Amino acid sequence: MVKEKAADSCRDQLGWASDLFMRMKSFAIVAALALSTTISGCSTIGSRLFSNNYGAVTDAGYQLPRIPIEKVPAKYHRQEVNYDTREKPGTIIVDTQNKFLYFVEGDGRAIRYGIGVGREGFEWHGTARIAIKREWPTWTPPSQMIKRQPELAKFAGGMDPGLKNPLGARAMYLFNRGGDMGYRLHGSPEWNSIGKAMSSGCIRLMNQDIIDLYDRTSVGAKVIVM
Repeated sequence: MVKEKAADSCRDQLGWASDLFMRMKSFAIVAALALSTTISGCSTIGSRLFSNNYGAVTDAGYQLPRIPIEKVPAKYHRQEVNYDTREKPGTIIVDTQNKFLYFVEGDGRAIRYGIGVGREGFEWHGTARIAIKREWPTWTPPSQMIKRQPELAKFAGGMDPGLKNPLGARAMYLFNRGGDMGYRLHGSPEWNSIGKAMSSGCIRLMNQDIIDLYDRTSVGAKVIVM
């Protein structure tokens, strides 16, 4: 009888150990799948990444090259995130400190883009409206910029649209009650400037991102720069 009880106890322990092993194995599989999903750039907790949307694009006859997005920190990749705000859907909120631009979708969600902002001495904050939208815009350097960089005088009459144009594939012009502020939300061929402060006050995005933002944004949209 004692031997039978000992055998039953041993079998119970083996059964418990087997059950624990299976639970741990299931947990490991789930964890591996979650990690795989995150690494692939498909989703993160509370957000959805669009890291696969930076390939070569043919747009209005121009061939935008692929952005080596793997060289851009993941936090600056376009993504849909949780974002609480009282601002109406369609509003653009620019976080200059963290180098993010949010397009408010409503219901606590927003599309977030990585941006480049004004370098020291060219920062600004305030509220504006999108007054004009342009695809493949002409770039005309302001007279103050030409004074600082005389080599730009050749573009005083405007630089033709193209892959090397500083405004990139799209530009949205910011106005306030005083008229044109001289600032733009625009694309840039310099993808490696995203996340940095090196512009003359304009807010720059990767070309594939400005095309996406441009299509979402309406003339008259409110822009808040913090």
